[in-house]
Amino acid sequence: MLSSGSARRQKQRKVLLMGKSGAGKSSMRSIVFSNYVAKDVRRLGATIDVEHSNIRFMGNLMLNLWDCGGQDGFTESYLTNQRSSVFASVAVLIFVFDVESREFNADLINYASIVQALRENSPQAKIFVLIHKMDLIMSNMRDVVFAERSDAIRHISIEHGFGGNQQDAGKDVDFWGTSIWDQSLYKAWTQVIYYLVPNAGAIENLLRQLAEVIDAHELILYERTTCLMVTHVSRPYEADGNPHPDRFERLSSILKSHKHSVAKHTGMPAGSANFAELQIKTGEFMFLITRLSENTNLAVVMGSGEAMYNAARINIANARDKFAELDIASKSREKAENRANDDAARNGAFSH
Repeated sequence: MLSSGSARRQKQRKVLLMGKSGAGKSSMRSIVFSNYVAKDVRRLGATIDVEHSNIRFMGNLMLNLWDCGGQDGFTESYLTNQRSSVFASVAVLIFVFDVESREFNADLINYASIVQALRENSPQAKIFVLIHKMDLIMSNMRDVVFAERSDAIRHISIEHGFGGNQQDAGKDVDFWGTSIWDQSLYKAWTQVIYYLVPNAGAIENLLRQLAEVIDAHELILYERTTCLMVTHVSRPYEADGNPHPDRFERLSSILKSHKHSVAKHTGMPAGSANFAELQIKTGEFMFLITRLSENTNLAVVMGSGEAMYNAARINIANARDKFAELDIASKSREKAENRANDDAARNGAFSH
């Protein structure tokens, strides 16, 4: 999201994707970033050594993603002769555990070696642990299994310097149960992206002001290519009363499916397929998805009324330049947030 006069420097963040071979790392990467659908990942082969991907996200944020093969020989190489290059300057480690692995203790030992190397070379890195293939566990046992696995992994993390002590356990480690067959995958990766976007707070401030102006129940910002949620703002009555806590990820999944449908019927690549606008109007509410910037779509949930709807569209159009000013390539999180707050305090970001 850049204004035309902004310096187009790219903010690079290094992300390691690791775990034992067959855990599902490349499958999830292909679904999230390469527009695969779950049924198609069966044809993916095992990752050999490291597959590097430079993924542009939100304009000039470049994710330098290292998808690391999980075979024992490759892991040994990462921990010995490649140690300094693999684990240096890491912003995020995403470590994937296969929930049905019959060698969980061995997986824990492997994880311990990885986080030790990370601690030595990138002590400020954030760790996201994905306990994957949760769809293979009986639904009534998923919470129990997830808790057991998380506790064991958290203990190892603390032993190797991530999470501090038992009182603030998990401070640097987040745990997510995932599956490629439901929206849990989008929920986990949304958290990763939110952590990496340096000015998410500034974006939220502008969304909050826009929500007040148009009297929206909820605003959700999605990245256009991946359909991942960047952030959202919920007004108090919506946040407290909505019975669907996974609605953001459900919408990500719906948007991704729609992209595949558009691609199928137009012959366009799935990564390029998009729509201009989607409207749903009922007697009780209105729902709108529209382009907010070159790289984002905005979903709006609001009350019913044609005059309110038309005013909202005008205000969203007026807000586009404000969002385009958030140059995530050249501003730190703090500087961007302070500037947005100062501008809003002096002038107000939007007008009724």
